[in-house]
Amino acid sequence: MNKVLRPSNRMPNELRPVSLERAVSMHAEGSCFIKCGNTHVLCTASLSEKVPNWMKGRGSGWVTAEYGMLPRSTSERMRRESAMGKQSGRTQEIQRLIGRSLRAVVDFGKLGERQITVDCDVIQADGGTRTASITGGWVALHGCIDWMRQRDMVTGDVLTDHVAAISCGVYGGQCVLDLDYIEDSEADTDANFVITGKGGIVEIQGTAENEPFSEDEFNQLLALAKQGIGELVSLQNLTIA
Repeated sequence: MNKVLRPSNRMPNELRPVSLERAVSMHAEGSCFIKCGNTHVLCTASLSEKVPNWMKGRGSGWVTAEYGMLPRSTSERMRRESAMGKQSGRTQEIQRLIGRSLRAVVDFGKLGERQITVDCDVIQADGGTRTASITGGWVALHGCIDWMRQRDMVTGDVLTDHVAAISCGVYGGQCVLDLDYIEDSEADTDANFVITGKGGIVEIQGTAENEPFSEDEFNQLLALAKQGIGELVSLQNLTIA
């Protein structure tokens, strides 16, 4: 693949340095601290013996997610959303995406009538916070389910597959993998891909910021995303081993 002038000096198909550290919280049933370059997110998974009212009596469980950014996770201090009295539309959209992505690989019947809440708190943001939250959130969710298995609360494969997420885009006229903030803010096209370990597509969010992107460019972005997801799933496997 030809070189493109990226601010980080990465190749077009190169991820930022990624690290996943599990069991970082002494209180949460499952946790993961994920670093994707300068984007750092703490993911914790908390178990509750209660499910939402609309699910009571069904004998199956639920997985949901919450997302937030710390006030100084960005270049200037943001007000806490709790201080403003409501969540922004962006926050609600992102946490729904995280929840949908994780639920795509959960067998709720085997979970039992319980709920797991995955909290994703952005400590430092440099682009790709939602995708990092999904990738790290899966590790935290796996840790919670493993905690349950050790206590004979569940049997069988509650998690049916891995799931991870990555951003791709058209930057400087070329398709690139894993946008940081500088690239994301200047990209001609920005897309987020959520894909399972087996290659199943959970969700794609793609937007042309200027000129519409072509079908060929979309296929290039999808190919980059599949490569990146493969690398992230390998890291997930190493982390939970």
